[in-house]
Amino acid sequence: MAVNLVNVEQVSKVYGTRALLDGVSLGVSEGDRIGVVGRNGDGKTTLIRMLAKLEEADTGRVTHNGGLRLGVLTQHDSLDPKATIRHEVIGDLADHEWAGSAKIRDVLTGLFGGLALPGFEHGLDTVIAPLSGGERRRIALAKLLIEEQDLIVLDEPTNHLDVEGISWLAGHLRARRSALVCVTHDRWFLDQVCTRMWDVQRGVVHEYEGGYSDYVFARAERERIAATEEAKRQNLMRKELAWLRRGAPARTSKPRYRIEAANELIADVPPPRDTSELMKFANARLGKTVFDLEDVTVQAGPKTLLTHLTWQLGPGDRIGLVGVNGAGKTSLLRALAEAARTQGEEQPAAGKVVVGKTVRLAYLSQEVHELNPNLRVLEAVQQVRDRVDLGKGREMTAGQLCEQFGFTKEKQWTPVGDLSGGERRRLQILRLLMDEPNVLFLDEPTNDLDIETLTQLEDLLDGWPGSMIVISHDRFFIERTTDKVMALLGDRALRMLPRGIDEYLERRQRMEEAATPSAAAPRSSAAPAAPAVSAQASRAAKKELQKVERQLDKLSTRETTLHKQIADNATDFEKVAKLDAELRELVTERDELEMRWLELAEDA
Repeated sequence: MAVNLVNVEQVSKVYGTRALLDGVSLGVSEGDRIGVVGRNGDGKTTLIRMLAKLEEADTGRVTHNGGLRLGVLTQHDSLDPKATIRHEVIGDLADHEWAGSAKIRDVLTGLFGGLALPGFEHGLDTVIAPLSGGERRRIALAKLLIEEQDLIVLDEPTNHLDVEGISWLAGHLRARRSALVCVTHDRWFLDQVCTRMWDVQRGVVHEYEGGYSDYVFARAERERIAATEEAKRQNLMRKELAWLRRGAPARTSKPRYRIEAANELIADVPPPRDTSELMKFANARLGKTVFDLEDVTVQAGPKTLLTHLTWQLGPGDRIGLVGVNGAGKTSLLRALAEAARTQGEEQPAAGKVVVGKTVRLAYLSQEVHELNPNLRVLEAVQQVRDRVDLGKGREMTAGQLCEQFGFTKEKQWTPVGDLSGGERRRLQILRLLMDEPNVLFLDEPTNDLDIETLTQLEDLLDGWPGSMIVISHDRFFIERTTDKVMALLGDRALRMLPRGIDEYLERRQRMEEAATPSAAAPRSSAAPAAPAVSAQASRAAKKELQKVERQLDKLSTRETTLHKQIADNATDFEKVAKLDAELRELVTERDELEMRWLELAEDA
């Protein structure tokens, strides 16, 4: 039988006039792996802080098992700014001691890319004070994971980690024996790590078995049942209220139990939900050309990030862009955005970017500093425009749109500087969409957004009729909103990955193994080196690669159409035979093109 580690009994917590948690009772046992979800501000962080006894409950109690070894990662670390990474993470262990520990080697390699900490100028001897928030957070996480615990409590552990880091962390936590309670908006991570879910909603915590996907199904079923019960209750409530209101003289003569029954029906009706509805805006039509890049070089200061890049972003293309930190993902978007802003006059360091005449670009950057902190929310929206066309003859004012995005009338007069990170992100998205763009560049759009807002954003992007490039470490978001994944692997080239992020992780692992001296095979003098591909041949291969990709897209569309036609004409055997013959030819052609794509990818 699993030992109970933490008990939460009838805990309540109030901030100002708002009850974040109301009579919550929960337990954490050995082996539990619990994911905590809910909207921003609903009390997720408060719940786990009270669970870890970092914050006192107003009522109720939290008890820990005697001798509980507890590790906590909060959103604000307690690292000593004067100390070095070595002192905080490894402590007083000698080099031969920590280097001989498989766990320490695994953690340092997984979080920092190697035992020498290649991202830090002085490696382990780097002083913490000048480091960024993201670097400090990785150090705090490494310090926590190196130690042994019975229970680990993590608040947004995937923040500031790239796709590889998140994948490593999921595998590491699965292999640990420690119990886990984790708040995160990364749904792929929740599915990989968690076996139970806590959903924090309006002061109450609902428990579900399974990971995130299981939780979505179970919650949908619970809400369906609740909706059925609500419909029955509403019907009964209308009858009761109608009976009570049949005139003033009759009202006082009704039996008291009937009045009490009606009051009970009204008393537990929940308040209206504060939804942040994301809607489809009217869009300007795109022409055939969106962005054409030919032999482009992208630089960030003196550093060259991409060379000889020949690529085309076409109308309706939905690209997920992944890659190692510093490989040039954001720099590429900035170069394209600058070319669009100046109508092609501002060009990159080398090569040419052709921008379509009909392109209307909206660029969501990682930062929120472009929002004036002194402006009110409504004023920030009205800066873009006062009204927006939603299509089909519908129009909305800036104030109405603010309400649809979760900014109530009172909240609309809040200074932007007083908004939370998630609220500012939501405001940024609203401002972008109000300008009715037909091309979207989204750089880490999931930062600071809760899962409910993320799913609403995904629903919007599902029906997005324009072109889109998304940079994100949120694997679930990338796979949900884009059709192709392209990668920057740090070799100054852009590559398409037919198998998506799984292929990216495999390639990165092979690159790391090849870079490790022990993994490198000794060269045989008898085996001649493969001839290097010339720059001209490489550029030609990239051009043909783009052409093959467009042909594959057309074949995929035609294949879908043929399958539908075969299903629609299932009783017409002659027509089905013709369609089937065409389908077979198409599949053969597709296989040949895919082989050609692989050959070109090697040359490119």
